[in-house]
Amino acid sequence: MIKIYSTSWCAPCQSAKRLLEQLNQTYQEIDIEEHGISRQDLEKLTGGATVPQIIINGNPIGGFDSLLKMNQNGTLKEMLK
Repeated sequence: MIKIYSTSWCAPCQSAKRLLEQLNQTYQEIDIEEHGISRQDLEKLTGGATVPQIIINGNPIGGFDSLLKMNQNGTLKEMLK
């Protein structure tokens, strides 16, 4: 299961979702503004205060840069098994 904490105006959020869609992965998007999640709350939930924050199988991996790096080095594929 993949969760993405995002905002509607966040370009890296869009890039993360696009990458996951290209990999045929489904995800649950949680817009922190719509849900009233503060940056402090986000940091408590995920360990990071910026968006996107991506959680894969309960493991926080960080933002889009981390997702992209994991995809490039093969660790994302392993994590998604």
